[in-house]
Amino acid sequence: MTEKILRGKIQSAVEQVRSENPMAPSITNTVTQDFVANAQLAVGGSAAMIYLPDEGETMAQIAPAVYLNIGTLQPFYAETIPRTLRALKKFSTPYVLDPVAIGIGVLRTELFSQMKNFPPAVIRGNASEIIALAKLWDLTESAKGKTRGVDSTDSVGAAKLSAVALAKFTGGAVAISGAEDLVTDGKVLVYSSGGSAMLSKITGGGCALGGVMATYLSVTDSLTAALTGTAIFNCAASTAEKFSDAPASFKVKFLDELYKVSAAAVAENPLRLEAAE
Repeated sequence: MTEKILRGKIQSAVEQVRSENPMAPSITNTVTQDFVANAQLAVGGSAAMIYLPDEGETMAQIAPAVYLNIGTLQPFYAETIPRTLRALKKFSTPYVLDPVAIGIGVLRTELFSQMKNFPPAVIRGNASEIIALAKLWDLTESAKGKTRGVDSTDSVGAAKLSAVALAKFTGGAVAISGAEDLVTDGKVLVYSSGGSAMLSKITGGGCALGGVMATYLSVTDSLTAALTGTAIFNCAASTAEKFSDAPASFKVKFLDELYKVSAAAVAENPLRLEAAE
């Protein structure tokens, strides 16, 4: 995969979503549903928030891609998530997993453990979550990631080996959010820069990114979907912070920029490639 080819695929993904308006439904964090849906709409997709087992099964059959995030875990997810996972596998529907708050609580740990048998096409998380998921799935011997609620206390670099191990196991892509984001398919490491520290001052930036990655997964492969989502967020955030000086105004401007940024600008966002060891 050359940089030129990758940039071309990113631009095509942005253009295709805006042309086709694909729906990527979500089982996601109740704190951030509004932001997830609006981000998906802003990039040109369509959103649907689902909760119940039969809803998950139905969407797994008819949607081109699905987003799973159990950051705010509901008791009935003990049935919803396994039934949705089985349906996703049955209909070969790819999904994006955000392992928010992994390691907190018995049910959440059990559900994340089950997901090993239903590998996601894209895993998106902070460094601590990626480390913890690789450890839970027995893919690495590294120490468990140290989460603080939904925040990371580990660096992107510290999670690189875990990300590569997860990508090789799933056959998909893994994206780690940080000061410089890392996306890998287990063969190549792609670093994407830009963004804004202001994203850490609003809730739901990571959740919204996972939803947007699912939107792009509706039209392209795992690595391109993860990197396109990362790149458009970095582009939009970089511009938004120039026109806002506080979290609320930044959030509004950020959504505006997701909508306005050109496909060419997303493809031109700074990135660098390395071979995965």
